[in-house]
Amino acid sequence: MSGHDTDGGIVTCHATSSAILEPGPVIGRTVREEREAAMLRPGAAMARGAGDRAIPEEPDAERTCFERDRDRIVHSTAFRRLAGKTQVVVHPTDHQRTRLTHALEVAQVARSIAAGIGANVTLADAMAMGHDCGHGPGGHASEEAFDLFLPEGFDHAVWGADVALISLNLCAETLDGIRNHSWSRPAPATVEGEVVSFADRIAYCAHDLEDAQRAGIVSISDLPDEVREVAGSDRRTQLSVFIRSVIDTTCATGRVSMEAARAAALAELRRFNYERIYTRPESVGQSEAVVEVLRGLVTYYLAHPRLVPSEFLASDADRSHQVVAYVAGMTDHFAFSRAEELLGWDAARLPVGMGRGF
Repeated sequence: MSGHDTDGGIVTCHATSSAILEPGPVIGRTVREEREAAMLRPGAAMARGAGDRAIPEEPDAERTCFERDRDRIVHSTAFRRLAGKTQVVVHPTDHQRTRLTHALEVAQVARSIAAGIGANVTLADAMAMGHDCGHGPGGHASEEAFDLFLPEGFDHAVWGADVALISLNLCAETLDGIRNHSWSRPAPATVEGEVVSFADRIAYCAHDLEDAQRAGIVSISDLPDEVREVAGSDRRTQLSVFIRSVIDTTCATGRVSMEAARAAALAELRRFNYERIYTRPESVGQSEAVVEVLRGLVTYYLAHPRLVPSEFLASDADRSHQVVAYVAGMTDHFAFSRAEELLGWDAARLPVGMGRGF
């Protein structure tokens, strides 16, 4: 399996390789930047040199600054840990989304929209890949848990940009899109950031419904007529309708937006998900258990800082911030195994879909 030598002194993967590309120069960073400038619509973010970073760097020879950002996010610990963090606290199935698969689906939606409107696909992709890296274990319940220990509160979007990914020295545009992707936050500074805000909501509304259906929590027949008639009843149709609406409306108006009837259907789908999935009694009970576990862990580590890895104690932040950074980075399984070991939690009390469920 060492490859196959050829007459030209090179090695190919396959002995029967016949795919040929006309030889030519490497398509490096400067050429890619020129292509962006020529192809993207005015108003799109342009990659230039090493990018606007907190710590100046030399430009990469091959990759644009936003390509480097995406690569750094994908190879980061915070991104890998998303595979072990619940997207929605529901009874797990073999097909249930995690925060990682959610990020991949948001990136797919964001790339589709960005390509359709002539925005920077690579920047939108980087923002989408990193947008949830600030989430703690147990879904949004972790925000309520950590709020208790931080005067400024815990917002996963802000935490992702300013804490979880800060060591990557990402471009200002990428960090802004991550920090402000939530609709409750200030508007992102770029078109691409606005794209990711829409992509996140479109993706989770559609795929959370699909997960809940597979878990037997809801039936598609329960969907409001407003959703089914405008956006369909399956994930594929809903994604297509909402993505095309953002592309068409944005190209027609110049603002990243969605036509009113489809926006209303998206809002109704989100309302339905909140009522029937996120805030159903079982989910509320699971969220309460998550809050109790995470607050217990932070309190325990504050009293036993020697158990916190040294890299979390090396920053200038106060001890509460350091401990929250440690616990927030945990996967669901690790956090709940620590609850059993350190807090004496009975495994039978663990929320369904957490810890043992993965």
